[in-house]
Amino acid sequence: MKLQQVLSYVRKAVDDYHMIEEGDKIAIGISGGKDSLTLLYALNSLKRFYPKKFDIHAVTVDLGFDNLNLDKILELCQELNVEYTIVKTEIANIVFDERKESNPCSLCAKMRKGALNDAIKAAGCNKVAYAHHKDDVVETMLMSLIFEGRFHTFSPVTYLDRTDITVIRPLMYMNEVDVIGFVNKYNVPVVKSPCPADGYTKREYIKNLLRTLNLENPGVKERMFTAIQNGNMKGWTDYFGSTKK
Repeated sequence: MKLQQVLSYVRKAVDDYHMIEEGDKIAIGISGGKDSLTLLYALNSLKRFYPKKFDIHAVTVDLGFDNLNLDKILELCQELNVEYTIVKTEIANIVFDERKESNPCSLCAKMRKGALNDAIKAAGCNKVAYAHHKDDVVETMLMSLIFEGRFHTFSPVTYLDRTDITVIRPLMYMNEVDVIGFVNKYNVPVVKSPCPADGYTKREYIKNLLRTLNLENPGVKERMFTAIQNGNMKGWTDYFGSTKK
């Protein structure tokens, strides 16, 4: 997938849900994975021509794994002329060595978000962009449905009143396969997650389930996404309903 196509998806999401306003300084949470780096490319390109002027600042929370090398990400940010902050933490040691969590993802995510929010505020950013794509939206809905018994997923735009930070998700119209195509076409320097729990989570189970459902029932993922848009969930109709007929 070409950058222009990625920008088309991102521009539509940004416009449909009013994600960006004049003067925003937007942090981008960079894990080093394909999704966050695609978002970095997209927002860095969008800011050159978007009518509302905004700036971006890349932030990586280093969990403390010994085998994480961020040199290529640093080089990429320098090449794109994007400010980049690496937050050093001991989260991996706390979660895996000290606490020895049997289900480490919840605690890790909570601590990681705390460190990220602190860095965002220190950088003077008022918004943070997460790299959740369409598959993530649908997978989260399925996880909520199957494991919690409710129809729910995260919103395109979420205001966090405790931190006074607004979360936006500009990749929400992109399929994961589109992200993979973009990364392969442009040789994006993806850094593999060093987390020992990577690939062995409930989300991975749901990802495989959705893949099977979509193979057996072509188009089911798109229909699920449409159901989310039309499902009267907070944060979806507030924005989508005001821009779509």
